Amino acid sequence: MTEVKSDIEIARAARKKPIQEIGGKLGIPAEHLLPYGHDKAKISAEFIAETRSRPDGKLILVTAINPTPAGEGKTTTTVGLGDGLNRIGKKAVICIREASLGPCFGVKGGAAGGGYAQVVPMEDINLHFTGDFHAITAAHNLLSALIDNHIYWGNELEIDTRRIVWRRVMDMNDRALREIVCSLGGPANGFPREAGFDITVASEVMAILCLSKDLKDLENRLGDIVVAYRRDKSPVFARDLKADGAMAVLLKDAMQPNLVQTLENNPALVHGGPFANIAHGCNSVVATTTALKLADYVVTEAGFGADLGAEKFFDIKCRKAGLKPAAAVIVATVRAMKMNGGVKKEDLGTEDIDAVRRGCANLGRHIENVKQFGVPAVVAINHFHSDTPAEIEAMKAFVATLGEEAIVCRHWAEGSSGIEELARKVAALAESGMSQFAPIYPDAMPLFDKVDTVVKRIYRGTEAIADKAIRDQLHAWEQAGYGHLPVCIAKTQYSFSTDPTLRGAPTGHVVPIREVRLSAGAGFVVAICGEIMTMPGLPRSPSSERIFLNERGYIEGLF
Repeated sequence: MTEVKSDIEIARAARKKPIQEIGGKLGIPAEHLLPYGHDKAKISAEFIAETRSRPDGKLILVTAINPTPAGEGKTTTTVGLGDGLNRIGKKAVICIREASLGPCFGVKGGAAGGGYAQVVPMEDINLHFTGDFHAITAAHNLLSALIDNHIYWGNELEIDTRRIVWRRVMDMNDRALREIVCSLGGPANGFPREAGFDITVASEVMAILCLSKDLKDLENRLGDIVVAYRRDKSPVFARDLKADGAMAVLLKDAMQPNLVQTLENNPALVHGGPFANIAHGCNSVVATTTALKLADYVVTEAGFGADLGAEKFFDIKCRKAGLKPAAAVIVATVRAMKMNGGVKKEDLGTEDIDAVRRGCANLGRHIENVKQFGVPAVVAINHFHSDTPAEIEAMKAFVATLGEEAIVCRHWAEGSSGIEELARKVAALAESGMSQFAPIYPDAMPLFDKVDTVVKRIYRGTEAIADKAIRDQLHAWEQAGYGHLPVCIAKTQYSFSTDPTLRGAPTGHVVPIREVRLSAGAGFVVAICGEIMTMPGLPRSPSSERIFLNERGYIEGLF
């Protein structure tokens, strides 16, 4: 058996082209590329502004079933499909999120695709890249510092220190920082209070950057951030602290999308990375809208399964940015079907057609959900070498019963040649005019009813429930003018329910809302359900233990 190279070995062997040549494929003049080395660059705000009058290409969403430990390969399929569309003669761009250092050193080990469907330079993209996340961290923590500084110097705004809702962030998994006490050390250091850290990708600043249309929109949204409340419950905004201008300055370069390339030298924009739980889990609006002006097809992805990622992509990002997706791809694997059908991870290499059929209920639910938004869909079966013909046929037959098509994709092992069939199907769907996209609830619907609608229509639960205090808070936000905002539901990604162990396609469950948060700058209301952590912890054996520099100075262990 031929030795299989690791992702990082494949990426290191890539024959990259100068980034100016990649930009040239999209008609971006070299003077509008701000290079970070030879193989990555930012696209200037001036050039982006010049493209706004151009017509849009077709937007393709890649989503997936609920993630399992078996792996689904959503990003890999996104990259592979972009390469596949270019292979069949289409002008296509890939738009994906940047990787967080937390998961990189925690569980995942990397997030730039895999096998022969990757974006490069893989090491840079997974580590510091162009510094966007550091800029977001700095801007967020500047606001944190200004809050405590304002209180120290007399608290003219009358902030109630018990009601400060703005925490601090860092881009690393560190459970010890979830809850802290700050300003200890006597009068010189301020007034002690409870505080805490979230991971940078959970920051509202991250969500704001990814939903802003330009620098002016960014500064306005930053000013709208609610940082605290007074004793009379009236909000204190970031602009009250005169923080919005300086925060925008720190984020000026981070607002510009990052251009890189795939292993096959096709253009990819890698920009932004909000959590798919606490935020909307999509790459930036400015990257997506720019790509639509530069290519005939834009392939993008949404975080986690379609119940979280696709729903938020449709109901938040598309609603706010005026995007109209032309088609969707739902990624699934035989291995994941077997896990949903009750097979243990260590037994996935053994053929089990009945388990595949049982597990297909999860896939079927996601197909039905995507179709609720009026977007035509196709299933991509991300192929693993252990898949048997009978198992693949069982998946195909199930999808056919729903009137859809499942296509086997071998892009991980073969690159674009292994995903041509899917590329042709997606292009046909996108050009068919079948998409009748619409969000599943109107802006005018009350906030709690929006949550309840998602629970019933997407999660197939009986209802959302919440204490009176939470309902009163939602009503107060409606009275304050925030009732038109979409809702962002934070729950486990592993199940349609709030129980991560409940796989398949459960029905009849109740979804309790534990907490609600107003992200006034980003423009959505977060409903937290179950035990969702905004600062993850590291596992017993984190990926960092296997990441190192070898004797030649090369990075090893980033998958």
